[in-house]
Amino acid sequence: MSQYRIPFNKPYLVGSELAYISQAVKSGHISGDGTFTQKCHSYLEAALGVPRVLLTTSCTHALEMVALILDIKPGDEVIIPSFTFVSTINAFVLRGAQPVFIDIRPDTLNLDETLLERAITPRTRAIVPVHYAGVGCEMDTIMRIANAHGVPVVEDNAHGLFGCYRGRNLGTFGVMATQSFHETKNFTCGEGGALLLNDESLVERAEIIREKGTNRSRFFRGMVDKYTWVDTGSSYLPSDVLAAYLYAQLEQKDQIQAKRRSIWETYWQSLQDWSHEHNVHLPVVPEGCDQTYHMFYLLLPSLEIRTALIQHLKARGILAVFHYLPLHLSEMGVKFGGKPGDCPVTEDVSDRLLRLPFFNDLSDADLAEVIQALHDFDAWG
Repeated sequence: MSQYRIPFNKPYLVGSELAYISQAVKSGHISGDGTFTQKCHSYLEAALGVPRVLLTTSCTHALEMVALILDIKPGDEVIIPSFTFVSTINAFVLRGAQPVFIDIRPDTLNLDETLLERAITPRTRAIVPVHYAGVGCEMDTIMRIANAHGVPVVEDNAHGLFGCYRGRNLGTFGVMATQSFHETKNFTCGEGGALLLNDESLVERAEIIREKGTNRSRFFRGMVDKYTWVDTGSSYLPSDVLAAYLYAQLEQKDQIQAKRRSIWETYWQSLQDWSHEHNVHLPVVPEGCDQTYHMFYLLLPSLEIRTALIQHLKARGILAVFHYLPLHLSEMGVKFGGKPGDCPVTEDVSDRLLRLPFFNDLSDADLAEVIQALHDFDAWG
């Protein structure tokens, strides 16, 4: 039993999840690429307007597929923000790549596009912007720079499904994008992900890599009379049981997003005066960005105040958590040459950011209790 009455996150049901799981089992096909997997593919392809979507066992695995599709080799460089989850770079490091960490903007906490061009070298093989909190990076600038240097862009869109930048869906700018359906995401199946393929020339190889390096997909389409090993690959297909759960959630897209928007806006409106009084910064959503209401965070004045606030909330039975630590200062990041001062905004923000409880079953009463607990905090140093 959790010690927290109000957890940071909690799984939820919105409709037909259990009924669809039962259907999948009764159909006799619960391995990969069953009926519900195909339904998820079709739904996402239509909703996002992308040529091909492939469900994967995680966003991490979708990123690993990207590294294989791009033929990342030892010595290749991949540019990513230091303020992201380790999966973003691990997928490329597994292929021998050298990470090139750059800093984030102090407003959106997204990759700082003004630092991008100077980070590109003749060995750069990919640029991986991360749409933090479901707020779009400055994709016009990023794409202009990437195209000028002939470097593919891959969007880590784990937070950003159904978000938009200047009217265009996040995940549709780069040659590929990855999605997460982890338990903490807006749409979930516990563990899961997807690869979005915006370049049709990459689709066939992506299908082969996802199917253990075989041309099994071509076999099932009747294009070959047997399938065999034709390329490097692995097993990236999720069970159709997971896809059944996910499809039920996708069907309720508008309901889920409306509830999350309500939670986000309640935090925002209730904390305006409080944040100004105590020099706390709330999330920034620039004009032209339609966010996904993935999370609500506070940027507190100092690490000491964040630590005290976490303890204050814990005493009230409320779990609030910090987020990413700077990758360039991690044990592995230092091995790749990272050092203090390389990404000053990342180093500062990671010490001060606090994420508040945010999940679809968060009741109005619990939301009010979190907000009241913040107002009651008085250890401002």
